[in-house]
Amino acid sequence: MRLSQMLFVTLRESPAEAVIPSHQLLLRAGYIRRIGSGVYSYLPLMWRVLRKVSQIVREEMDATGAQECLLPQLQPAELWQESGRWDTYTKAEGIMFAFQDRQGRDVAMGPTHEEVITAIAKDMIRSYRQLPQHLYQIQSKFRDEIRPRFGLMRGREFIMKDGYSFHADAEDLKATYGAMDQAYRNMFRRCGVEFVAVEADSGAIGGSGSQEFMVIADIGEDEILYTADGHYAANVEKAIAIPTPAIPSPFTAYEKRSTPNTPTIATLAEYAQCSPSAILKNVLYQVTYDTGLLVLLLVSIRGDQDVNDVKLYNAAARLAPELGASTVLAVEVPDAEAQGKWAAKPLPLGYIAPDLGDDYIAHMPSVHPHLIRWVDETAVELKHFVTGANEPGHHVFGANWGEQFTLPTVVDVRKAMAGDQALHDPNQTLLSARGIEVGHIFQLGTKYSAALGATFTNEAGEELPLVMGCYGVGVSRLAQAAVEQCHDGDGIIWPVAIAPYTVIIVIPNMNDGEAIAAAEKLYQDLTAAGIETLLDDRNERAGVKFKDADLIGIPYRIVTGRSLKAGKVEVVQRATKTSEEIPIDAVVEVIQGWYEAAVS
Repeated sequence: MRLSQMLFVTLRESPAEAVIPSHQLLLRAGYIRRIGSGVYSYLPLMWRVLRKVSQIVREEMDATGAQECLLPQLQPAELWQESGRWDTYTKAEGIMFAFQDRQGRDVAMGPTHEEVITAIAKDMIRSYRQLPQHLYQIQSKFRDEIRPRFGLMRGREFIMKDGYSFHADAEDLKATYGAMDQAYRNMFRRCGVEFVAVEADSGAIGGSGSQEFMVIADIGEDEILYTADGHYAANVEKAIAIPTPAIPSPFTAYEKRSTPNTPTIATLAEYAQCSPSAILKNVLYQVTYDTGLLVLLLVSIRGDQDVNDVKLYNAAARLAPELGASTVLAVEVPDAEAQGKWAAKPLPLGYIAPDLGDDYIAHMPSVHPHLIRWVDETAVELKHFVTGANEPGHHVFGANWGEQFTLPTVVDVRKAMAGDQALHDPNQTLLSARGIEVGHIFQLGTKYSAALGATFTNEAGEELPLVMGCYGVGVSRLAQAAVEQCHDGDGIIWPVAIAPYTVIIVIPNMNDGEAIAAAEKLYQDLTAAGIETLLDDRNERAGVKFKDADLIGIPYRIVTGRSLKAGKVEVVQRATKTSEEIPIDAVVEVIQGWYEAAVS
């Protein structure tokens, strides 16, 4: 492609909307343009990258025997209502673009396709003889993000590969799940990114187990906890570990004390001259269920620990059937406005005890009349602890479970953290890194097949629900994640396998006939050899061309300059900036060798 004929505009300054390097560079280098909040156009260079990423994904999926298809982006609400996720996606998470068609029917733009593929399986799969089946697609998805940001990292429209498998039993599912684990590792390795596979929470997708694939990057939205021995890695939402031991409480006698201006763990620990681990922290949450019922939840946890929001949400969801509900719409710490809607009297905020009375809850039909009390595992063994006294400016010291306070229901809602001991080896401590999620695989089980009635007949003639798996790759997110991981102060450094072009030929002086002729010949020879090549034949200064070549990140730059007098051209490798003069007749062979080594 000749750059003079391409829609190609670069920017010297980063647009104000972009705050992370990859977003800035994709905008500056002319790869993408913002059309609206969280909505971007993929310009020619970016589309070439996305096609290459998609092809790598397609090849690895096809190698496993998966079948490519294309599912509708417009989905009827009835399918989502059958699975029980309509309220979750339209109200709780609120990420579904849902609307009514001209007949007044509720429809949505697909954020994912579990319901659609299950409906197809229900219609087409009848017998165990048809199993297993594995279908996938690569298409645009739509999610109404509350805060679209970071360009293609968290947009409202994005390209994704999602696949779904159907099995007769869990063992067969595990075989495909293992094949997907390997296929995904192949994909990300071939795309040239550094990644790590971690245990993950299944979230609204559901299922018995899942694994995320993270591209390591400082701006990653997810925290990863891992051990140096390589035997454990998990998203912080899923991570489990042994907390550091609590420092024994110095208080032996039970008493209530005045503790002015100590509403936080830090201020209380300083005032009391004790470790935060000797303090019992009591956090009040309000949980809203799909029935409209609001429940007040009091969680007690060791003072030096934090509540894991995902674990808490999952625990609240498990409680739903007991409350006549099916879905959690929200779990939040109630602010003053929220408290005003249900509190019968002012709460002793910052000084709450685990026995906070139910009389703080006003009698209302939509509010559960009793506090639900939980205690995290970290706080069960605390002795002589410090905690609130249900009175502003006061705490109790030397308290114990079974004496001053009744032990609530024990749960695991603690957030693991760096420095914790690993379960598999207490000599290993957890380390922390940031990651960008680019892939996620799930063992769904029968969650969707049971809900939608997708069954098959086994060898014994029994009718059973299909066992399912689900496997996703963020194609557009992966492309930007590669830039976030692979760039320098001058621009993008594309991994060779997914670069829009392999070579860029720069003609420094468009008035030099010899330089133009040499560039044209190299362009023809490289193209004929199957090497994707850009020819920068613009009537621009050499400095502008060199800066643009670095900015757009093409792996190899050929310059037809002064070395032509010796029958050579300068060849620069973008990743290392190493430069060497190579005879013109050897250039194609050298580039071919570098390319093959880079993508093998």
